[in-house]
Amino acid sequence: MLDTMYKNKNGRKSRSNGGWKKGGTRNGSRFGNNKKRFSGNVIDERLFVNKAQKKEAEEIFEPQYSFASLNINKKLKEAIANHGFEKPTPIQDKAIPVILEGKDVIGLANTGTGKTATFLIPLINKILRFPDEKVLIIVPVRELAIQIQEEFELLVRRMNLSSVVIIGGASMHRQINGLQKRPNVVIGTPGRLKDLVDRKKLKLTQFNNVVLDEADRMLDMGFIADVKAFMALVSEQRQTLLFSATFSNEIERLVKDFMKNPEKISLKTRETSKQIDQNIVRVSSKDDKVEVLHDVLNKSNFEKALVFARTKHGADKLCRKLYQKGFKVDSIHGDKPHNKRQRVLKSFKQSSINILVATDVAARGLDIPNVSHVINFDLPATYDDYIHRIGRTGRADKQGIALTFVG
Repeated sequence: MLDTMYKNKNGRKSRSNGGWKKGGTRNGSRFGNNKKRFSGNVIDERLFVNKAQKKEAEEIFEPQYSFASLNINKKLKEAIANHGFEKPTPIQDKAIPVILEGKDVIGLANTGTGKTATFLIPLINKILRFPDEKVLIIVPVRELAIQIQEEFELLVRRMNLSSVVIIGGASMHRQINGLQKRPNVVIGTPGRLKDLVDRKKLKLTQFNNVVLDEADRMLDMGFIADVKAFMALVSEQRQTLLFSATFSNEIERLVKDFMKNPEKISLKTRETSKQIDQNIVRVSSKDDKVEVLHDVLNKSNFEKALVFARTKHGADKLCRKLYQKGFKVDSIHGDKPHNKRQRVLKSFKQSSINILVATDVAARGLDIPNVSHVINFDLPATYDDYIHRIGRTGRADKQGIALTFVG
């Protein structure tokens, strides 16, 4: 329905149709010329305005299962409790028991609903029962891969299980060494995974468990052919889990080709969280947008603000201007070296900086605590991009604020 609410001026984005594509970059983000460009979509600005609603008592979710009642390894139960998980989220409550049964699962849920633990918990339990099991987790961006590994390591502490992250921008030599140690879990982005498959350093036939996380984002970024190629190489006797915020026709075709009688679990109830107060900031051609942003930030009682710019150059430029105005700020985008991106994210999570200027690389999958404000300094390319941008706030039952600059 939302697709009818804006007009696409430049037509559809192109995507590759099959096989490995030559001439790609090696930064773990995309191959060939399938770069996502601003499409010029005109989004109805009324979609950027929505008053936050208080959570009513009857909306409080009561799970059918508890983590303690699940038929999983005792050490894993202890790790879950130590991790601070008190009770399953809706997607965890519905999907974990099904995954434990060995079924293929399609999980559709809003961002920030605990999807990572939804697949990690049953797969870790499976490895503990059957040590020869190998898990491949494919994600669209580096930061999400690292985030998944961090959660994996917390859950498997003192269990003698291992993982390796395969992403661009980091040492390939170190990643090859990690693969030679035969880890239980490999987490990677398509670009670097493809590099290591081509170099015969990664043999996908050994993997009998596959997770496609943020599947819609991977397809948006032009990874459809690469995902198909990976799925054709892994073991035919496998369990496949797909998690996504949306279920497009392309994902449906992918499911038909590579999943066996999957159980679809959909808990996506609305496009945006009720806990996000959404509004617009009107700017005219005569206004200096940076000065307007300066005033907004000074007037806002914010804890952390995530500011979205459309381009990498624009993010860096805006970051410099805000820094010159005395704000504690840094920027993140796809051209920044991997180590630098991690340092910036760590600084933002630990509140060493309280403003992060980002491109859409930060709009999906990242769990950054206590983001009180999301500010769309530049308009998103699509309404879906808007949804994922503002999904960085209003998490864990907290109220958030989303502001969008419009001319």
